[in-house]
Amino acid sequence: MTEVDFESITGYQRYKLMASLIVPRPIALVTTLGPTGVVNAAPFSMFNMVGEDPPILMISINRLKDGRLKDTAANILRSGEFVVHMSDEPMAQKMHDCGEAFPSDVSELAAVGLTAVPSHRVAPPRIQEAPVAFECVLHEKLETDSRYVFIGRIVWLAARAGLIDTEAWRVNLRDYRPVARFGASFYTRTNDRFSLSDGSGQRAPTSTGIDEL
Repeated sequence: MTEVDFESITGYQRYKLMASLIVPRPIALVTTLGPTGVVNAAPFSMFNMVGEDPPILMISINRLKDGRLKDTAANILRSGEFVVHMSDEPMAQKMHDCGEAFPSDVSELAAVGLTAVPSHRVAPPRIQEAPVAFECVLHEKLETDSRYVFIGRIVWLAARAGLIDTEAWRVNLRDYRPVARFGASFYTRTNDRFSLSDGSGQRAPTSTGIDEL
């Protein structure tokens, strides 16, 4: 076994190991509004679901090298509102391009060719091309020396037509193919899926109710 004392290595070394080993990670493409109304969009893979009651998720945003906040973090702290989008294969390149360092007065959506549409409950807009959008208000935050961790409470969900059955509360997983972050600049697809049996001697199911509307 390779043993590593995390207390004896640098933060950058810890980041390289953790970000390449704790994979795949879902990607949050987050929209916020700047102080002059410019729509900011940025991807973050330190993101996940936290709980359902209340319905909360988390995104972790690092500080810049000079200690300044990224636009997304500054906008959330000021307004308390943001929208988290899942990205699928057709929009993956544009999601990745939103991670470039654009000036604060330039909207990433306009720069990469994504479309802003009005949200239902919060001021930051949603992204029309995204299969899923969670409109969030800030529920809680945690500050460390290197990061802000934002806990968002979901107040509204918008999904592509045909993706959710709101009578059975099932998701059509056959048509839902989000991408995830792997190590370095690598991403992974979700179309290679397999099931496992629920008990000894039982055969793994070939489909489940959640796969179909």
